[in-house]
Amino acid sequence: MAKFLIRAKYTQSGLQGAIKEGFAARESYIKGLMQSMGATTEAWYWAYGQDDVLIIVDAEPSAAIAISLAVNQSGAVELSTTPLMTSAELDEARGRLPAYRAPGA
Repeated sequence: MAKFLIRAKYTQSGLQGAIKEGFAARESYIKGLMQSMGATTEAWYWAYGQDDVLIIVDAEPSAAIAISLAVNQSGAVELSTTPLMTSAELDEARGRLPAYRAPGA
């Protein structure tokens, strides 16, 4: 499992639907959807401004991608999914750095 930060921004129609349904009900539905995909919700925060919802989940990468595709295709929410990494994972990658030549160098 990997950790992901999911940032959601409702479109006008999505926000109208969330207001009609209720925010607690919407949160419960999405957490259940994620659970059905094998993902575990670690944190959920409602916000306002650039993002409407911030979620941290543990999920298999394919599940995180599938959730993102399903939600984004609805047109009611603009979702971005960012993989989260630990310093140990970055150090492992640092130990595998290939030789790289910059363009034109």
